[in-house]
Amino acid sequence: MNDPQITPVAHFSDQTRHQTSMVREKLRAEMTVAQEWSYFDHAAVSPIPKMSADAMRDFLYQAQFTGDFFWPDWAARAARLRSHSATLLHCECEEIALIPNTTFGINIIASCFPWQQFGKESSVVVLENEFSSNLLPWIELRKQGIDVRVVPVDESGIVRLDAIREKMDSTTRLVSASWVGYVSGYRLDLAKLCDMVHECGSQLFVDAIQGLGVFPCDLSSTPIDYLAADGHKWLLGPEGAGILFVRRSRLETLSPWMLGWGSIKASHHFQTSNMQLKEDASRYEGGSANHIGQIGLERSLSLLLELGCHHDESPVSATVLETAELLQDSLRKIGATVYRDETSAKLNSSYLSGIVSFSLHNRDPNQIRTELIRNKVMLSVRHGRLRAAVHAYNGAQDVERFSSLLLSLLSGSL
Repeated sequence: MNDPQITPVAHFSDQTRHQTSMVREKLRAEMTVAQEWSYFDHAAVSPIPKMSADAMRDFLYQAQFTGDFFWPDWAARAARLRSHSATLLHCECEEIALIPNTTFGINIIASCFPWQQFGKESSVVVLENEFSSNLLPWIELRKQGIDVRVVPVDESGIVRLDAIREKMDSTTRLVSASWVGYVSGYRLDLAKLCDMVHECGSQLFVDAIQGLGVFPCDLSSTPIDYLAADGHKWLLGPEGAGILFVRRSRLETLSPWMLGWGSIKASHHFQTSNMQLKEDASRYEGGSANHIGQIGLERSLSLLLELGCHHDESPVSATVLETAELLQDSLRKIGATVYRDETSAKLNSSYLSGIVSFSLHNRDPNQIRTELIRNKVMLSVRHGRLRAAVHAYNGAQDVERFSSLLLSLLSGSL
């Protein structure tokens, strides 16, 4: 098989496309996993960059030999993570809470949203093809009499905004949607979605875990109300450390929930007399922090910000989409069925992501995955499809290795 060649994504400017080689090279130098693996599983769990792993090892050394002596330093790293997160999202630090995972953030909004002020006439709209964490908390609201409306999505995974609009009416208080579909890889136009939701007098929650870190999200120009993402996928962080955004204008309308010593202004006095809740989103950080996770995520996020992941035209985005396009072309050449929105891709790349789902005719995807892993190519199976998820450090050599292994499997020579 001829070596595949990276073709720049036409949607980006020449200047951005020229930066992709630098981004790929610099990030690959930090991703030790690339020395042995072709790792295509960022929609599941990311490997950790060397600088992040080193920072986490430093924490373990400090905790092992000095106990909490370095606690002020750990807290300072958390403050930097909050600042980095605000830079990433183009919002205020006070609108960021450091949380353990996306599920936690979703449950905060579902539980704290002021349903009671609307009486019995309330509905929430969600998508049928959501990951369970962005379905179960909303469905649970039915026990409170809230009408939970599920938008059907066909197997292509393409989400039609008019289908969401059809489920909305004057009782709709909130719409919840994933930025990027975890199986399809379809990326919603957040600006259009936000405009539509607000025009209907509703609010918007976004599960951003499958897009944040790769694609820019400017909350200063796209006034999403709430957003959550864990750091262990495209943000290159460890599991158990994530972020929640609550727009300042919405904070006081949310009910208190999961309160603890860290929720109050005088948190380090450890007294509940004259208790006053913090006036920012950190009120939802009620208990002790996952210092090691936050330290790792802070390092990873600083690296991605250095590479320009938060810029309106991000070279990280361009790099990811280049490799994803190369991957899908290679898969089609060997006869795979690729489930990707090709119509949108011909126009521009704004609906695409780093996720490429595919199947091989009459072949068990789990067996294919097992054989690929034996040869140190990592990916997942979701809903009967193989799912590859590339990041900006993946390149043509990874795609060639992947495609050659698949050809060997199909021919029976492996």
